[in-house]
Amino acid sequence: MTKYISLLRGINVGGHRKILMADLRALYEGLGLLNCTTYIQSGNAFFELKRKSDPTKLAAKIEKAIAEKYGFDVSVIVMTVETLEAAIAGNPYYKSDTEIERLILTFLKEEPTSEKLEKIKDFDHGDDKFEVAGKHVFIYLEGKYRDTKLSNKFFESKLKVAATTRNWKTVLKLSALAKTNNK
Repeated sequence: MTKYISLLRGINVGGHRKILMADLRALYEGLGLLNCTTYIQSGNAFFELKRKSDPTKLAAKIEKAIAEKYGFDVSVIVMTVETLEAAIAGNPYYKSDTEIERLILTFLKEEPTSEKLEKIKDFDHGDDKFEVAGKHVFIYLEGKYRDTKLSNKFFESKLKVAATTRNWKTVLKLSALAKTNNK
C-alpha cells in the first residue's frame, strides 16, 4: 500500500467553500481511495492505494469530484508521505533550535519555470526569507505570516502555479500522523 496526503486550498475559510471532513472522507472513499482520514478542517487528508499512482492524476480526480459534488473549484495537491518527509528534511531553515512558528511551507502544484523563479529572486520581501526547491517554497518569517509579503497569493500570482500553504507545526503534525496512521 502507498500512503498519500492531499492538501486542499481555501476550503472552510470564513464560511466559504465549505466541505465537512466527514463528507470529504466519504467522497474520497467513493473514488476508491482507501483508509481515508483527515486532520483539521482546512482539507488535509490521508489515504492509501494498493498500487502506486501518479499524484497529479489523483489530484485531478479529486478536484473533478469536488467540483461535481459542491459546484466550486478547489485546487488539490497530492503527494506521497515520502515526498512530505523529503520536504521536511530539505527545509534549509529548519534546525533543532529553530522557532517553528517562524517556518512556513508553501506547496506548489507544479514546479515553476526558471523564468518565473528568476523574477521573484530580487523581490523586496523585507526581512523574511524564502527558498524554492522543486514544488516547495520554504519560508522563514521575522514577524507574523499575516504581515509577510511572501503569502500564498504572492507565490501563485508570481509563479503562475496553484499553491497551498501550511505552517510548520501543521507540516510536522501531518508527518507524525502519516507515520502513525497504520489502518
